[in-house]
Amino acid sequence: MNNLQVLSASKIKTIFFVFTFVFLAVITPMLAHYFGGVMAGRLFLPMPFFVLVAGLSLGWRAGLATALLVPVISYSLTGMPSGAILPFILIEMAGYGFFAGFLREKVKNIWVSLFGALIFGRMFLALAIALLPTKLIADQYIFGAISVGWRGIVLQIILVPLAVMMLGKFLQNERV
Repeated sequence: MNNLQVLSASKIKTIFFVFTFVFLAVITPMLAHYFGGVMAGRLFLPMPFFVLVAGLSLGWRAGLATALLVPVISYSLTGMPSGAILPFILIEMAGYGFFAGFLREKVKNIWVSLFGALIFGRMFLALAIALLPTKLIADQYIFGAISVGWRGIVLQIILVPLAVMMLGKFLQNERV
């Protein structure tokens, strides 16, 4: 038992929810594409939803872990997102996951944290497009993504706080 560290119940719950969010963030875009066609993922943005919930409810480490695992696993299983934009999606998701958790820990306000994460995630995406070799043009790509994905952004603004509050109540009741 010298080299074996026992995980606390809290860490086990966090790991469980990270893997649950990763699973949901991989399966939901698949379902969106299956039932809604090729554009459904770009319209409703299901992948960032679970990354944001992970960061806001479990902290920046869980948000970042979810953000880094989701695009890689999704690409490995489905080829989505395409290899050409995978690095950019990875960086954007990392911005969402990290800042959702970081701002929630510092500011405590779910709305400020959510909006901050959405803004910083897009800023990370713009920075990645500007710095990494690509044929993408940052402002065109980002404004295009926002103009197509506005429904998903609205759903995130409405549903992410609800999911975070429900998960918070569930975790709080678990401790009793």
